[in-house]
Amino acid sequence: MNGTVALIVAAGRGERAGGDIPKQYALLGGVSVIARAVDAFGDMPVFVVIGDGQHGLLEAALAGRSVAGVVIGGAERQDSVWLGLEAIGRADRVLIHDAARCLLPHAVIDRLLGALETHDGAVPVLSVADSVARADGVLGDAVDRTGLVRVQTPQAFRFDAIMTSHRRWTGPPATDDAQVARAAGYTVATVEGDAMLEKITRPEDFSAAAKRLLVSRSASGFDVHRLEVGEELWLGGVLIPHDKGLSGHSDADVALHAITDAVLGCIGAGDIGSHFPPSDAQWRGASSDRFLDHARSLVTAKGGVIDFVDLTLICEAPKVGPYRDAMRARIAEILQVPRTRISVKATTTERLGFTGRGEGIAAQAMATVRLPEDL
Repeated sequence: MNGTVALIVAAGRGERAGGDIPKQYALLGGVSVIARAVDAFGDMPVFVVIGDGQHGLLEAALAGRSVAGVVIGGAERQDSVWLGLEAIGRADRVLIHDAARCLLPHAVIDRLLGALETHDGAVPVLSVADSVARADGVLGDAVDRTGLVRVQTPQAFRFDAIMTSHRRWTGPPATDDAQVARAAGYTVATVEGDAMLEKITRPEDFSAAAKRLLVSRSASGFDVHRLEVGEELWLGGVLIPHDKGLSGHSDADVALHAITDAVLGCIGAGDIGSHFPPSDAQWRGASSDRFLDHARSLVTAKGGVIDFVDLTLICEAPKVGPYRDAMRARIAEILQVPRTRISVKATTTERLGFTGRGEGIAAQAMATVRLPEDL
């Protein structure tokens, strides 16, 4: 086989990750870990090394995806890599990857293949930011971290070089392929790694990986209500003294209504009227914080995070400034986010239009949320 081939090592039992099945077959954001690892290599031929008796798990986890070959691994990781290399047989370059590092950015692959133009091998690395020390139950001497790096996968090699390296290896089972290549006298370059490649080892790593999968979405909301004598004026969840209040089926809080529509828009869930129709008597006079809390709960149920809300109120009166902080605090409370994620602004229309004539108040809102990528 010519060109570049990927070899994914997935023969472990993954016991530290918990669960009923090995971690490589577990779901991450609705897609199995092994499927994400395969997808990361695009159209590149992919060989997968699995444990004995795992064919059924692999077939279910790949959900119709095809691979170039499936190999039964050995007792140690190095054994599995060697069996995978033998199954490939011939290639120009090989990328050896751990299935547990399934969130592989394509830019890392490009950097690795670029380094192979002038080196026998290449690995992605990250600098060590934390203090490093020896420890055996108690803290020992500090270790100088200058020049230390964290080594990730995939590790890229000229195929003949890594085959030769594994044939020559005589030491104990190697934990990665770069040390095998270096022991054989080959040069291994380092390229910039990526935080997305953090390895899934323990149960909490699935949660951390799921957060890295979140993508950002923004949507807007707009609402208008008429000002009338005898009504209470609620804005942003705050009761404001004024000679007029907003008229509507609920408490007519134009600010919370606009924010609710913006949040619903981020998840493609329609508008406030589709969830709380004016024709339904149960919402007559209802407090609008119920509407916004409902929109928040829908985002949370999808595994999303509300990042920021920006609200603009459009009116001649009342003056919003004295109540701005109270509005921010109340909106943040309803959305269960820090107040720093809420912006409240106000403007006028220079006495033009219905807001300029004091007939009503308009509100425009923008919301930004992060959601799992497959939603």
